[in-house]
Amino acid sequence: MVEYADEEILSMIFKAMSDTTRRSLLRQLCQYGPSPVTGLAEHYEMSLNAISKHIKVLEKADLVNRKTIGRTHLIEVNLERLKLAEQCFGELKSIWTLRLDKLDEVLGGKEDG
Repeated sequence: MVEYADEEILSMIFKAMSDTTRRSLLRQLCQYGPSPVTGLAEHYEMSLNAISKHIKVLEKADLVNRKTIGRTHLIEVNLERLKLAEQCFGELKSIWTLRLDKLDEVLGGKEDG
């Protein structure tokens, strides 16, 4: 179960992921691995500055890490943070599965009776 202390972290994660561009950046990084900021920006019709702002939001939520090699800034996904969000959704899924199973039992019992 996600601990209460993680609630603030989850709020930051979900706020960062609430934007379509940021979710797209995360998908791109998950699919292709670490990428320079300029490489990420090539896929969007927005300025490098705008992409950098999106990346900073993802960094603040610790969803991505930045490694600087010379003048190149490589961005990579922090899988541990994504796992925390996945765990949260997994718990919600478990709760709903139990509720649906109970509903199925109740409805199944009425049909038999």
